[in-house]
Amino acid sequence: MIRHIVLVRFRADVDEPTIDALFEELHAIEGKIDGLLSITSGRSESPEKIERGYMHGFVADFADWQALEAYQAHPDHQRFGARLVAHAEGGLDGILVFDLPVQN
Repeated sequence: MIRHIVLVRFRADVDEPTIDALFEELHAIEGKIDGLLSITSGRSESPEKIERGYMHGFVADFADWQALEAYQAHPDHQRFGARLVAHAEGGLDGILVFDLPVQN
């Protein structure tokens, strides 16, 4: 399994309803891509408070690398990704992506 982890620093002028709408758009992709197992999204509630401005994020689990590639190429993901970048602080600089192979 591949765990696709995305952390976002949204611009200061982006409000929570806009962020919620972005994550709803992301969740609409579920069921459209073979091998996309689940998506979890939201705001950090870490008691450690060391997010360094990355207060929102999501995790998408994929069966394998091919499923992640299909997600990346999917037009719904392309649209969502462009909107996410447009709302992130500094554009792409406000987004971190980490893909972790997970042994079952």
